[in-house]
Amino acid sequence: TKSGEGEGSLAEINITPFVDVVLVLLVIFMLTARVMEFGVDVDVPRTKQVSETTKEMPVVNISAQGELFVNSDPVNINELAKKLGPLLGKDRSAYLRADKRVEWGIVAQVMSELNFAGVKVSAVTQPLETSPKRK
Repeated sequence: TKSGEGEGSLAEINITPFVDVVLVLLVIFMLTARVMEFGVDVDVPRTKQVSETTKEMPVVNISAQGELFVNSDPVNINELAKKLGPLLGKDRSAYLRADKRVEWGIVAQVMSELNFAGVKVSAVTQPLETSPKRK
């Protein structure tokens, strides 16, 4: 007999369960990444033209129930400028995401409050999936 035969074999690590767990975690992350982006469920209106931008600016959200959030933190409209102030960059700009079911009066009040505080407002919309034909 050879000297190597008959002795115990080296233990090998089976990486298949590890890969399975990593893939499941990846799928879960991919599904929740959109929710984690803003934290507030807002169905924004669709428009023909949507400007693409990569600027990092704070987001003021107005939910369908008229609740106001800075990023994902709830805020009272009277304290909006104070809460938003430290988050603004030197260009003093913010995004405004309002649910399409929110009354225009609420959106106008928030925009007025932001403009009074010297904040440039950019509205967040989604592109139309099919362009309507005009007659």
